[in-house]
Parts: sequence; C-alpha cells; structure tokens
Amino acid sequence: MGVHSTPAIERDHGFKIWWQLMRPHTLTAAFVPVLLGSVLALKYTDIHYGLFAAMLIASLLIQAATNMFNEYYDYVRGLDNESSVGIGGAIVRNGVKAKTVLNLALSFYGISMLLGVYICMKSSWWIALIGLICMVVGYFYTGGPIPIAYTPFGELTAGLFMGVAIILISFYIQTGSVTISSILFSFPIFLLVGAILLANNIRDLDGDKLNGRKTLAILLGRKGAIYLLGAMFLISYLWIAALIVFMHVSFWMLLTCLSIPKAVQAIKGFIGKSAPIQMMPAMKATAQTNTIFGFLLTVGLFIAYII
Repeated sequence: MGVHSTPAIERDHGFKIWWQLMRPHTLTAAFVPVLLGSVLALKYTDIHYGLFAAMLIASLLIQAATNMFNEYYDYVRGLDNESSVGIGGAIVRNGVKAKTVLNLALSFYGISMLLGVYICMKSSWWIALIGLICMVVGYFYTGGPIPIAYTPFGELTAGLFMGVAIILISFYIQTGSVTISSILFSFPIFLLVGAILLANNIRDLDGDKLNGRKTLAILLGRKGAIYLLGAMFLISYLWIAALIVFMHVSFWMLLTCLSIPKAVQAIKGFIGKSAPIQMMPAMKATAQTNTIFGFLLTVGLFIAYII
C-alpha cells in the first residue's frame, strides 16, 4: 500500500491575507442597502454625494470589522483550525496575531465613528444613537458570552441591522424622513441579507452542532433550512410583484427577476451536499443573489424616476 499525504493547505500572501480577512463576498450585504436607500431618496431630493460616500464607507468598514470579530472570537473559542472552510484564515492559516485582527477591527470601528460624526453634522444626531446600536450588535454578533451568531436569531438580526436599518438610515440622511415606501422596499433586502447568514449556517451545520451552537439551520435540520432559504428567495420576488400590483410602483422593478437563476443555483447547490467545501459555491451564489437583486432593484427605481 502506498502512503497518501494530505495536500498542504494553500496560504495567502501579502494583501490577499487582509482582503480575505474582510470576507469580501459578504460586503455586498453593506453595499446594496446603502445604494438602494440612496436611490429611493431620489424621488424626494437630490443626492448629497458626500453623505452617500460616508455612509457607504462606514457601512463597509462595520461589515468588515464584524467579520474580523467573527474570526477573532472563533479562534479564541477554539472553533477555527487551519482547514476550516469559509473563514479568512488570517490567524490559523496565515500566522497573523489574533490581537492584530482584533485591533484592526476596532480601528475600522473608530474610522466608522468619525464618518458617523460627519453624517450626524449633515443630518441628525439621532443617527449617532442608531449607528452605535448597529456597531454594538455587530460586535456582539460573535463577541460576548452568548454571541448572537450562535443562536436562532442570527438571520433576523443580520436582516434587520444590515438590511432594513442601513436602507432607512441611507434614506433618512438624504431626505430627513422615513416613508412607508422606504420601509416596504427594505423588506426583500431584509430577507436576502438574512439568507446569506442562513446559507453560511447550512454550510457549517455539522460543525456548529458539535460546538454546541443553536443556529436556525440546526433547529430546522438541513432539509428544513434549505426549504426556508428557498422560501426567503421566493417571498422576495413575490414582494416586488405585490408592490407593483398594490402600490402601483413601476414595472421596471421586475428587472429583479433577472436574478432568479442565481437563486435557483444557490438552492440546487445545497441539495444533496453535506461537506462544507461542496456547499461553498451555493453560499457564494446566495450572496450574489442579494447583490444582483439589490442592484437590479436600484436600477429599476432609477429608471422609473428619470422617465
């Protein structure tokens, strides 16, 4: 019998280490809501591009910092190892000191707070309170004694704070108000941002169960979680159809239907799979569905406003 060696884990180098640490495929969960909230405001006012840029950068930094807190605390709790799938791997694979990752995340929070001061000066200081709550939630998503990510409320929390809250803040700082329309348009993004976390938890289901987590995917079981993911996609598209029928919004919103193949790809990518590495394409397709759906919804709104 021959001796079979385990393939070496490929390590990242240079800038790629820090880029992967931010988990770039998740950053659309911050980018899409800011873009959508700002375009929704076009119906009522001209866009203040300084506020838009500040909100976008702050949101991206908070999302990246949240990912770094995740990396740090999973390492501290002994949940990550060199072969773990879906992590940045800066600590366990590339030799970056855990404290460096934590300090970088805190630095990103610091820059976000400075941007927040500018946003508040140009809009309302109430934004400071809401922004602080979002940052605290981002930290406790994987930090603290009972991380939100380890409970059945991870998807709900992510959808509310990375979907609805960012859309409404982006809308408010441009218009000075929140409308029923802006809330209704935020709902499908709430579902799709939550879907990204659900996809992550489906992939990590077996490992999370061994480590005592109680995620929604674990409670529902793999099949039930995949059904829920499909329902979240379906409701998102039906919601847009309902807005067209009952709220008389433009038929240009149907551009979102062009993202359906990517949602189907995501669901098919989970069916019959059990190894985390097998489910990585499905998880990425879920994040891409959020990106494409949100971008097409934004394009549809923009076209509707200018014609």
